Amino acid sequence: MSQQTSSEPTNSCKVIYASRVAESFVEQLKELVKQFEPAPKLVGFLANTDPAARMYADWTEKTCKEIGFHFELREVSKDELEDAIVEANNDKNVNGMMIYFPVFGNRQDQYLQQVVSAEKDVEGLCHKYVMNMYHNIRHLDDANTKKSILPCTPLAVVKILEYLGVYNKIINYGNRLYGKTITVVNRSEIVGRPLAALLANDGAKVYSVDINNIQLFTRGAGIRSRKHDVTETELKIEDVAPISDVIICGVPSPNYKFPSHLVRDGAVCICFSSDKNFDAPSLKEHAGIYVPSIGKVTIAMLLRNLIRLTSYQRNNPIDV
Repeated sequence: MSQQTSSEPTNSCKVIYASRVAESFVEQLKELVKQFEPAPKLVGFLANTDPAARMYADWTEKTCKEIGFHFELREVSKDELEDAIVEANNDKNVNGMMIYFPVFGNRQDQYLQQVVSAEKDVEGLCHKYVMNMYHNIRHLDDANTKKSILPCTPLAVVKILEYLGVYNKIINYGNRLYGKTITVVNRSEIVGRPLAALLANDGAKVYSVDINNIQLFTRGAGIRSRKHDVTETELKIEDVAPISDVIICGVPSPNYKFPSHLVRDGAVCICFSSDKNFDAPSLKEHAGIYVPSIGKVTIAMLLRNLIRLTSYQRNNPIDV
């Protein structure tokens, strides 16, 4: 009998790949893009030499071409990037744009997010969209015809959780994570913190872990409250992981591995870092479901955002 050589979990742990989750969204996008003439155009800005960013750009281009979107990768220097974004903001032929981070790797990257016009921000990272997300404001207009744009990577995690049945469809929309405990290991402004907020807004108790401490995100108290509450804790990872139904990791380091022995039996484990944060062989003894990456779902969410923004630009909002 041949020896098992796969590094992926086996036995009781089921591996779900992002490509499977993305399939239904890709098919939907293929139908939606037919409604647009000309097809929406996405511009990606690459101003670094990060292999992960280059891979993400290649995936984006490939997916755009397969579905029917126009895609253009513009490679510029860091110092030229701001001017290039402004130029694209003013170009009526560009319907959406994104930046492959990191660029400077500091607060200047946050500034560049704000240079992108809200009308073309497919990543959902400009101030207006981030503020709406944190305050759980789900539409851009009083008539509720235009949905606010959500950050595409946190949104991809939400869609994966929906696919896996973690969201309870019997409960009313907006509260479908009620009773769930989730640990998110990452509190970046691009993914980790927005993700914790989204999950808390949907009713979950979320432990947000970073190198300094653990914060607890919960739905805001009071009938009129929209915004989630954040509480500082003295808890450690060994306190929160064993009580979590879901553990989501996005630590950008090849040296970090989440301690598998802390994973609750049957828990869902999702990695959104390009570095594998879970040790697959040991994880198989604990996790019920393992999602090793989310990239293809993220790109599908990005293109859904592009569809929405293009429909708003052409005064024909599409509810997608």
